[in-house]
Amino acid sequence: MAHSTTIPAQEAAQKRAGAPAGGSGWLLPSASLWWREIVRFYRQRSRVIGVILSPLLFWLVIGSGFGTSFRSQDGAGHYLEYFFPGALTMIVLFTSIFAMMSVIEDRKEGFLLSVLVAPISRTVIVLGKVLGGTTLAALQGLIFLIFAPFIGVHLGLAQFGLVVVITLLLSFALTALGFAIAWKMDSTQGFHAIVNLLLIPLWLLSGALFPLSGASGWIRVVMRANPLTYGNEGIRAVLFPGSSAAEFPVATCLWVLLGFSVAVFSVAFFLANRRSTKPAA
Repeated sequence: MAHSTTIPAQEAAQKRAGAPAGGSGWLLPSASLWWREIVRFYRQRSRVIGVILSPLLFWLVIGSGFGTSFRSQDGAGHYLEYFFPGALTMIVLFTSIFAMMSVIEDRKEGFLLSVLVAPISRTVIVLGKVLGGTTLAALQGLIFLIFAPFIGVHLGLAQFGLVVVITLLLSFALTALGFAIAWKMDSTQGFHAIVNLLLIPLWLLSGALFPLSGASGWIRVVMRANPLTYGNEGIRAVLFPGSSAAEFPVATCLWVLLGFSVAVFSVAFFLANRRSTKPAA
């Protein structure tokens, strides 16, 4: 008797939620979760300020510290020019990853449980969360471009469009990676530990601080296998098309980032749809 009354109740809930009984109504719930991530982030002004100012100070201090001493390595006029794509990548990395801390917070607050028991597919959760983090990371990264004219970079429409595409792909991939990590985590402390152990070294070995051509043998292999390298080098190739510092053509970077995005999102999708009581705890 309990089973027979549960099914009509679920169908009624689906109708009230605006989703068909088959569970194909994913657009509105995903958009709602996406918008929730946007509003949640910008209500926390300290996060907005920190995401922009920290990489900016890092760029100015390290870039000014190396100054023109980097010229002999790759022909760059000033290290600020070389480090600019790396600082932009840092903004995208920090925003993407830390935006997914909301998965852990939602679990503790009980919001994730209410979403999991709703008559919608878990794919909605993955898509809404990842798109929200992607939007935030891409916007924060692109805002950093306002400093490009200070190093002599003046982007045309085509160049700006390529930077937008690369930034979006990188943001999507890193946000999906952050979701996959956060989905299995129970605490923000554990999440920070994983980020410091895995993602910061990936950024350091992405060509953000030193070129691939000047690295030692095994470091060069790691850098070539690092997907962040292709995001960083793709942006560098667009901003400085005549520079010898760019290791890969833009087309190669786009394909690698696209493949990385699909692979990481598939992992996040699999983890979220894997039946387990732990995420809802």
